[in-house]
Amino acid sequence: MEEELLIRQMPHSVEAEQAVIGSVLIDARCVPEVVENLHPEDFYLRQNREIFETIYTMFNFSETIDPVTVLEGLRQNGVYDENNSRNYILQLMEVTPTAANVGEYIQIVKDKSLLRRVAEAAADLTGMIQEGTGTAQEVLDAAEQRIYAIRQGRAAQGLTPISTVVLSVLDRLEELSQNSAAVPGLSTGLPDLDAAISGLNDSDLILLAARPGMGKTSMALNILLHAGKFSGKTAVFFSLEMSREQLAMRLISNEAFVDNQKLVTGKLSDDDWDKIALAAASLGKTHILIDDNPALSVADMNAKCRRVENLGLVIIDYLQLMQSAGGKNRYAGENRQQAVSDISRAMKIMAKELNVPVLCLSQLSRAPEGRSDKRPMLSDLRESGAIEQDADIVMFLYRDDYYNEDSENRNIAECIVAKNRHGETRKIELQWLPAYTTFSSLDRTHEES
Repeated sequence: MEEELLIRQMPHSVEAEQAVIGSVLIDARCVPEVVENLHPEDFYLRQNREIFETIYTMFNFSETIDPVTVLEGLRQNGVYDENNSRNYILQLMEVTPTAANVGEYIQIVKDKSLLRRVAEAAADLTGMIQEGTGTAQEVLDAAEQRIYAIRQGRAAQGLTPISTVVLSVLDRLEELSQNSAAVPGLSTGLPDLDAAISGLNDSDLILLAARPGMGKTSMALNILLHAGKFSGKTAVFFSLEMSREQLAMRLISNEAFVDNQKLVTGKLSDDDWDKIALAAASLGKTHILIDDNPALSVADMNAKCRRVENLGLVIIDYLQLMQSAGGKNRYAGENRQQAVSDISRAMKIMAKELNVPVLCLSQLSRAPEGRSDKRPMLSDLRESGAIEQDADIVMFLYRDDYYNEDSENRNIAECIVAKNRHGETRKIELQWLPAYTTFSSLDRTHEES
């Protein structure tokens, strides 16, 4: 009976946990490696966890770490046991063969901790199934989320002390101050826009909205191409409207500076073919993935993105074509507004979970057409005010020459930043190059590009 109870215990290694702490007490030079790789919750035994928590805190405050100071730290934390603590610390140092093998001890503790978290996730999912609290799709989504969170090395849900958050913020500030010339987020390839929105930042949901024909997809492809070429990370493009071949053609036109119309008709000169060959070779080296399945939900996209190595950016074209997680029939009796609201919320959650910027394109209602000033406003966002709430940045595209043939601003596009959680709202003027379906900064001519 006792053997059966022991078998049913959660996976852990008493010896490895003791050896990790013993190594730290024997040789304080081990501390950075241990603290970098382990967290207090990785220790199964309460006594070991309390000692490691003390060491972890002391390291964060740059305090000296040795058996005497750790005992004092245990006293201050209220976990010092008069009868056992001193003896246990001595025991830890005695049972540790050598601090030189601390890397191997860390790996064993991490491995057992990982197994425990997988076991906990499996038990929770089994509970969901037995209680009948969720549909098969919801259980599957929960399973993927839990396993992905474990793979990323963080808890799916958990309370984090503000001290831990502050430390990561300080690290980020130090990183930014050392590289002050660059924008904090991923560059869009348009310096004026980068300056306005501080680039595309991790966990942000960025909405790019416009009336049809203004160049939403072109702008998205601009950003995709720049990220795929220069960020060193993988950029994913979900196209619910255009096929992969159409997108590739647009990207080739953009990269090669060959008139898009020539590519569509196939009337290409030898010079054009040379440019296309170079552009194709350049595109082949980029980290760009394309999915043109028109029937994807946010959950499907999330699941696919979780499997992408070194993900840096997700672009979705476009919001109103997406399915809600419940499928086509879930909102048959309700209005589309609720579905769009659910989709936008799910996208914001996806951005936070994947910790990358998610750029989503959106259609606008016909309201601007009826106004004398046809520049879009936040109230023109189609079908849902929830999109406006969930998005960290909302940008509109507007071209005056689209409405007025005799406009002075020929091929000048306005990118209107209507909502910006990182700074002020403003308007940026961009050069629109219709032949190549691409945007550039006003001060950059075609030749300079």
